[in-house]
Amino acid sequence: MDSSKTWPPFSRTSRFSALPFHNPRSSHKKKVKHRGQENLDHSSPVDSLDRLRAGEGAQRPLNSHPSPTAGSFADLPFDVLARVAAAFDIPELWAASTVCRAWRDALRPLREAMVLLRWGKRFKHGRGVRSDPKRALESFLKGAERGSAAAMVDAGLMYWEMGRKEEGKALYARAAELGHPAGQCNLGICYLEADLVEPEEAVKWFFRAAESGNARAQYSLALCLHKGRGVKRNVADAARWYQRAAEGGNVRAMYNTYLCYSTGEGFPRDLRRARTWLKRAADFGHKKAQFEHGLQLFSSGETLKALVYVELAVRAGEIAASHIRDVIVESVSESLRECAMSSVDRWRPLHFNR
Repeated sequence: MDSSKTWPPFSRTSRFSALPFHNPRSSHKKKVKHRGQENLDHSSPVDSLDRLRAGEGAQRPLNSHPSPTAGSFADLPFDVLARVAAAFDIPELWAASTVCRAWRDALRPLREAMVLLRWGKRFKHGRGVRSDPKRALESFLKGAERGSAAAMVDAGLMYWEMGRKEEGKALYARAAELGHPAGQCNLGICYLEADLVEPEEAVKWFFRAAESGNARAQYSLALCLHKGRGVKRNVADAARWYQRAAEGGNVRAMYNTYLCYSTGEGFPRDLRRARTWLKRAADFGHKKAQFEHGLQLFSSGETLKALVYVELAVRAGEIAASHIRDVIVESVSESLRECAMSSVDRWRPLHFNR
């Protein structure tokens, strides 16, 4: 999980990238306010919960008189309710809470967990409040106690970053059992990073999360298949999972998909598709892809574009690109050089939108 310590370090032994780093922004959906949420944004976690409960007392559900079967939902064991609601986002949870009184009451802990989760993210990232990791962890843990799988994942990540890896792993495991894809993926990483490595368990959890569409898990599963780690080596399956992860926005998977097409490893060799994936990885900010794409552009005579991509690679820390950048700079006019540098200054990586 960009700078998180949860993920393994970059592999220097293979041209195929190591396991991915978590980008917190990629897993946070745009927040949408719903009835009862308007006053939860500017106070404190305790005040927010009090207002939530007070608002529910005055709010009339869509069906105030329980149907003959409404009670059966409320009577379900809480772990079953948590499994059902683990797949809900905030709008879906609030919508389900308005079906009838029984549903509203049964889902109350999970609504409170959503509030605590949001406060935890605020304290962690300093959104509208002063950054406070201790209060962030407290909010995440309280949300986890109320059944939020997402809060379990965030609390687990904080424990992992603090070096309390067993506590982090335990929270990932709880979220994974509830069916949370990020929890499943992170649990798989734990099994690969433990003192006693269990690659078969890692692959099991990667596969579950990958089947749910988690791009990091798809990429991690592809690496295991490619290297025969915890599963029989299968380059063709690895290539397919690389491409699925790439289509889901994983930048390292984009680069590895390019490698598969360019070398014919896992896919029939297809240079046109290889170039497409290389450019896509470069545009999403993969520094090695930027360097290699710049080299291809330079070879084809597109000097200005080549200088832009090679300079991007240099600024991203790709050491091998420095010499090529200097060669290109010497071959262009000062006006072209200034134009290229201006383009680099304005450049921003693409971001994946589902």
